[in-house]
Amino acid sequence: MAKEFKRSYKFAFYTSLFITIFVSTSVAVYQHLSGNLNWNHLLIFSAVCYVFAFLIIQLRIEHFIYKRVKAVYDKVSLLESSSLKQDQITTDMATLTKEVEKFAEGKKLEIEALRIRENYRKEFMGNVSHELKTPLFTVQGYILTLLDGAIKDKAVREKYLNRASKGVERLIYIVRDLDMITKLETGDLHLHKERFNIVDLIQSVFDLFEMKAAKKNISLTFDTDYPTPIWVHADKDRIQQVLTNLVVNSIKYGKRDGTTEISIEDLIKNKVIVRVTDNGEGIEQKNIPRLFERFYRVDKSGSRKEGGSGLGLSIVKHIIEAHNEKIYVESDFGVGSEFSFTIEKEEKSKDKPKEQPKETTKKNNSSLKFF
Repeated sequence: MAKEFKRSYKFAFYTSLFITIFVSTSVAVYQHLSGNLNWNHLLIFSAVCYVFAFLIIQLRIEHFIYKRVKAVYDKVSLLESSSLKQDQITTDMATLTKEVEKFAEGKKLEIEALRIRENYRKEFMGNVSHELKTPLFTVQGYILTLLDGAIKDKAVREKYLNRASKGVERLIYIVRDLDMITKLETGDLHLHKERFNIVDLIQSVFDLFEMKAAKKNISLTFDTDYPTPIWVHADKDRIQQVLTNLVVNSIKYGKRDGTTEISIEDLIKNKVIVRVTDNGEGIEQKNIPRLFERFYRVDKSGSRKEGGSGLGLSIVKHIIEAHNEKIYVESDFGVGSEFSFTIEKEEKSKDKPKEQPKETTKKNNSSLKFF
């Protein structure tokens, strides 16, 4: 029974008891000295005095606490106004203490999150500034040189204009990739899912970058022969963009005379997993958690030498997540890396021969993204 008493009730109970004892004792002494002591009247007086004192003290305590706690609630917005009830916050200080502790813990987590976001914002702005500044200054330098008189020399003019054009192209890559990431994050970039053969799509990506891989004598190959089509349901252009970024990345960081291998495996009933494996430089474990951040570079000097926007892996992650799928990374530094992602597999019942010509003759108009 005692556990059900609230702290404010205990305070009013004992305080009223002390007051009643003091007043009753004083009245009893006075009546005894005057010779009019009546125990029945004294007991009734004591009971009335106790009840009156208890009510007054309790009401004043509740009013005192309520005004001040309400002021705290209003200032920090601890609870919604609908939950601010006098019988909830004025008679149980333990509940108030828990709410304040909960509020403080929430604010602590919020402050930590804001600090992380602020650090990310500063780093992101610095990276954007650097990525834009490099090609801008390059273009400006060539143009100023031409304006200073080099334009009269036909050979120099053509060479500098070509280099300035490459700088502009890099700026366009960065702006387009940033725009795509923004659309993916906000949901403005809608996916156009269709049924297509993932084997043919991978082969087309291999064909596109065969010459680029040949410069480093890197083989682009499947892990095995896939004589039958593997039909999947996704946005074909976006998945091609994912494969493009992963294959180009493997070539960029691959070792000379190396291999880039792609395998397709059944994961569960309606999923397949596509693995892109290389025997290149590999990635240190400390860099993997930040690998998909915008502009994050494992090897800053090497990445900028190779060119690109620095947004490729970030775009890959957003495209895969837009499909409600997962992307994974496994890497051994100095041995190689494996990027894999899941994709929805088309049901076998939809695998009709008459649909195959439509898939094989459809042109691919996607713009390739390099990083």
